[in-house]
Amino acid sequence: MLRIAVPNKGSLSGPAAEMLHEAGYQQRRESKELRIVDPENDVEFFYLRPRDIAIYVASGQLDIGLTGRDLLIDSGANAEEILALGFARSTFRFATKPGIVGDDLADLNGKTVATSYEGIVAKHLADHGVDASVVHLDGAVETAIQLGVAQVIADVVETGTSLRNAGLEVVGEPIMKSEAVVIRRTGADGEEAAESKVQQFLRRLQGVLVARTYVMMDYDCRVEQLEKAVALTPGLESPTVSPLHNEGWVAVRAMVPAKEAQRIMDDLYDIGARAILTTAIHACRL
Repeated sequence: MLRIAVPNKGSLSGPAAEMLHEAGYQQRRESKELRIVDPENDVEFFYLRPRDIAIYVASGQLDIGLTGRDLLIDSGANAEEILALGFARSTFRFATKPGIVGDDLADLNGKTVATSYEGIVAKHLADHGVDASVVHLDGAVETAIQLGVAQVIADVVETGTSLRNAGLEVVGEPIMKSEAVVIRRTGADGEEAAESKVQQFLRRLQGVLVARTYVMMDYDCRVEQLEKAVALTPGLESPTVSPLHNEGWVAVRAMVPAKEAQRIMDDLYDIGARAILTTAIHACRL
C-alpha cells in the first residue's frame, strides 16, 4: 500500500482532508483516529503533527506527505516538494519597531531575530550572507522585542494587524511564501515499486486542482457569431460545437477559468449568445 502522511490538526488538516475526499480517498471519521486504511485505493493514511511529517517522509517509512512548504524547509529534512496544493497560503516577513532597521537585509547584521521557524530564518540569512543570531520561540513572538529577547522578529504575516497592535512594522522583502504541498523523500522517484501509485495519487490531486479552477460553460449562439464566441471560450484544446434543431444556431461547450466566468458570460451575452450556464467540475484529467 501507498503510505501517506496527512496533517492531524491545524489550518492544514481540514483542507487537506477535503481535497483527499474530492480525489476519491476515504478519510477518517473521528479526529482521534491516527491511521486508516483505504483498501479500494490501496492507500494507508497516517495522521501526524504537521511539523513532523517531513521527518517521517524523509526517513522512508512513509512514501509521501501533505504539509506546509514552510514546515518542510524549517525541518531541514531530506525531502522535497513535488506538488503545490494552493491552500493554507502564508507569507513570512521580518518585523521590528520603527527605526530599528531599514529595508536592507544587511541591516540585520549583528541583530538578534526571534522566530518559531528557526530553520527557515537561519537559512535565509545564511543564503544572503547576513550574520545575525536566531532565537527559537514557540508560539507568538510579537512580545520578544518588548521583553528584550530580540531586536527583530520573523513570523507569518497576513493582514499585519497583530504586528501593528504590538507597535511593530514589516521591514524588507518577504522571506518566503508558503502553501500546502505534497512532499517526497529526496531521490525516491527512482523507486519503481511505488512510482506508479505515487503518480496516480498526484494525478488525482491535480484533477481536483483543475476542477476547482475551471467551470464548464454551455451556451447557444448564432453561427455568424461563432468565431467571436469561440475566441471568448477557447477551452483547453478546442470547444465542442453542436448544431441545434433551429437552423443557424449552435450549442457550444468549453471549460473556462472559474474566476473569469461572470465576465465571459457578460461578453457572450453582448454578442448575442443565449441560454448561458455554468456547472461545477467535480473531477478532471488533462
